[in-house]
Amino acid sequence: MPRPSRPYWRGQLRLSLVSLSVELYNAVESSDQISFRMIHRPSGKRVQYRKAVADLGEVPAGEIVKGYEIARDQYVLLEPEEVEAVRLESKHVLDLVQFVDMAEIDPRYFERPYYLLPADETAAEGYVVIREALARSAKAGLGQLVVGGREHLVAVTPVGNGLVMEILRYGAEVKPASAFFEEVPPGDIDPEMIDIASQIIERKSAPFDPHAFRDRYATALRQLVEEKAKGQPIAAPASAAPTGQVVDLMAALKRSLEKAPSAARAGAPSRTVRGRKRKAG
Repeated sequence: MPRPSRPYWRGQLRLSLVSLSVELYNAVESSDQISFRMIHRPSGKRVQYRKAVADLGEVPAGEIVKGYEIARDQYVLLEPEEVEAVRLESKHVLDLVQFVDMAEIDPRYFERPYYLLPADETAAEGYVVIREALARSAKAGLGQLVVGGREHLVAVTPVGNGLVMEILRYGAEVKPASAFFEEVPPGDIDPEMIDIASQIIERKSAPFDPHAFRDRYATALRQLVEEKAKGQPIAAPASAAPTGQVVDLMAALKRSLEKAPSAARAGAPSRTVRGRKRKAG
């Protein structure tokens, strides 16, 4: 059966002295998102963006190279072959150099998932061995890989019958939480209020199912476009009045508990790949 798309990357997956050919595929589908074009209102035509230089106007693509700014309006120019000359093994090899419990990886570091597949039949056996070993140990394999013009920190984990590679953010990319939360007062909280809030959370708890949620904003925008395309008048909805700050928190919690329905539980919660057991894809 042919694979659904072209691979994003081809190379080697290595575990110590074991190396096998693999392919990387984008695991995220974004085609359902609604997007807009910039339109010139008087003519109704699309606004075009041209590559231009001050005092010279539009320039051909063949004259454009990469440049790194070292001072204001001063650049070091780099030719494509010079960029390619930066040789890192991680351009072609994903070496699993460390293994950690997935629960140890803070969710803030996850950026984007990819499916990692064996490139051919000769790689399948080694692929399955690595998949099963990761599943048995409940570990993620860490490594680094050059894709999209930069070297990424990545984590490889089992999911279903295969492997998923998650691009991770580096430590310096995540802002420390303390800088944002240090002014949040600890407060002297009534334990009963925490208990009621915990009961509300428990009643609304259910197994994670992303298919149970829809992008309501995109749906509303698409409906708006369809109605306007048919010439139907569009009326702005009345703005909802702000509810303001809750004055009696205890009373609000108690009312919320009375209104909170029990979420449907279709069995034990399935644990997702991030620090949890494998789930079929």
